[in-house]
Amino acid sequence: MFGDVAVELLKLAGLSGNVPSAILAADIAEALSGLEGALAHRKTGGSGSVADRDSEAEPVVPLDRRALPLIALLRQAAEAGTDVMIEAR
Repeated sequence: MFGDVAVELLKLAGLSGNVPSAILAADIAEALSGLEGALAHRKTGGSGSVADRDSEAEPVVPLDRRALPLIALLRQAAEAGTDVMIEAR
């Protein structure tokens, strides 16, 4: 996941966007709910992605699609009751 998009998704989840950081198991359900709610709001006419694209840029991948791996990770962590560590690579 690209850094700027990852930070945007973390902020949509109600987190600070700081990397590295963590989401405690007790906070995952709230973060997941916030992320899904914010993405649904954007789909129904809310503001678009923070990245402006020029005409020669690669095709834009919608933010809700880019969020799918994070959503899956958060759902799995919620089911397992585990914390999530966030770090840059």
